[in-house]
Amino acid sequence: MKYLIIIHKSKYGYDVRVPALPGCHSQGATEKEALINIQDAILTYLEIEKEELKGAKMREVEVSLA
Repeated sequence: MKYLIIIHKSKYGYDVRVPALPGCHSQGATEKEALINIQDAILTYLEIEKEELKGAKMREVEVSLA
């Protein structure tokens, strides 16, 4: 699965966030380290979501923009 990420260089290194996964972000001293760290953060995020959704009912709703 692929996710769009946003990488921001700062004086402290690289910050990375995943817009499709609210609250999923990471960082690294180098861009390479930040990319490795965000992959781990994404996997952790998805595992937590999976656990939280156990037993929950999910449905789709249609929204009309009138």
